[in-house]
Amino acid sequence: MSRIAPLDPPYAADVQQHFDRIMRGKPPLVLFRMMAGHPRAWEKFRGGSLLDRGPLPLREREIVIDRTCALNECEYEWGVHVTAFGAAAGLSEQQVHAIVHGKADADCWSPAEQAMIAAVDALHARATLNDAEFSALSAHYDEDQVLEIILLCGFYRTVSYLANALALPLEATAARFPQ
Repeated sequence: MSRIAPLDPPYAADVQQHFDRIMRGKPPLVLFRMMAGHPRAWEKFRGGSLLDRGPLPLREREIVIDRTCALNECEYEWGVHVTAFGAAAGLSEQQVHAIVHGKADADCWSPAEQAMIAAVDALHARATLNDAEFSALSAHYDEDQVLEIILLCGFYRTVSYLANALALPLEATAARFPQ
């Protein structure tokens, strides 16, 4: 049971409009239903979010999001993303497992992905990148992509805080952390 109750349908027209745009015809997630019940927080969440496609390809975007959620032990958001985007991002079962339990240098990742995962790990651990980590990341990604990686880490850390602190119930259709 969520510590802050999510909205139940029917939703106000403006809220339904936002759900339709974000969810593309699927039922709204508990996280979105909870946030939408608090107009100021919902507006800030949507306004500061990275729900659009951005400069990273889907695969890299999902690796960053999934790793960030895994490091924050946020099974709620990790499961939503693995279920919704994992296959389209081309993540193998081995890679999904490595996102949760593996090291950045696991051999299931390309050199670019290893540098990106190492950056996610560093940002999680220290909230910064040292010169070597930044150089490794910049060797594979342009400035817009590097900024996107950093922003995704921060945004999904916030999402993890919300989902974990509010004890959001796991979505019924979402993946669970691999053992």
